[in-house]
Amino acid sequence: MTAIASTTPPAVADDALDRQAEELGPGGDLAPEVDQEAYRRRMQRRREVQQQRVGERNLEKGLVLVFTGEGKGKTTAALGLVLRTLGHGERVAVVQFIKGGWQPGEARALERFGEDLHWHALGEGFTWETQDRERDRQLVRSAWERSCGYLADADRKLVVLDEINVALKLGYLDPGQVLEGLALRPPLTHVALTGRGAPAALLERADLVTEMKVVRHPFREQGVKAQAGIEY
Repeated sequence: MTAIASTTPPAVADDALDRQAEELGPGGDLAPEVDQEAYRRRMQRRREVQQQRVGERNLEKGLVLVFTGEGKGKTTAALGLVLRTLGHGERVAVVQFIKGGWQPGEARALERFGEDLHWHALGEGFTWETQDRERDRQLVRSAWERSCGYLADADRKLVVLDEINVALKLGYLDPGQVLEGLALRPPLTHVALTGRGAPAALLERADLVTEMKVVRHPFREQGVKAQAGIEY
């Protein structure tokens, strides 16, 4: 993966505390102490270091979160943020690029949140299903226009741009265009961008990047079809 360079100011946290936390470890059977009292002293020191680390990190800002990679779980991770944000009484918008040939279970399950969640599936399916490049391009443009409206809306705490990385990879959107759209956000609005093949420019801008890696997949290795509740 391309090296990720943050555009945010340098962290003020003490790197020495991070090293101490790593050296002290998470405890359990990974700790070398045999007797309980020695183990308790290690974990007490670990707690003190952790409290210091947390205390130093007090910046609050709207984050750019990218979920990419060949593995499964990118949209699922973003929708976990959707549910978490709704649980805190905040409003969310989800705009799905490419997807749209079916209604996913998540959309039906989240309907109960009403106006707190706006969900738009603005694609018509995979490229090999649509077989119309210009139509796909037009749909992506429409989805992006809708996305820009939500990105600029301070009423939405989280905006999810699902499969936008795929639209970028296919050439239907320009990375610079997307970066300009991200700059529309109010200071505390988060945005999650999902899909394979996130471009280097987006990775460099992101505050968090998670790359899903395939270790084993039932479709490829066992011939298991896409199943309700797992894939959609």
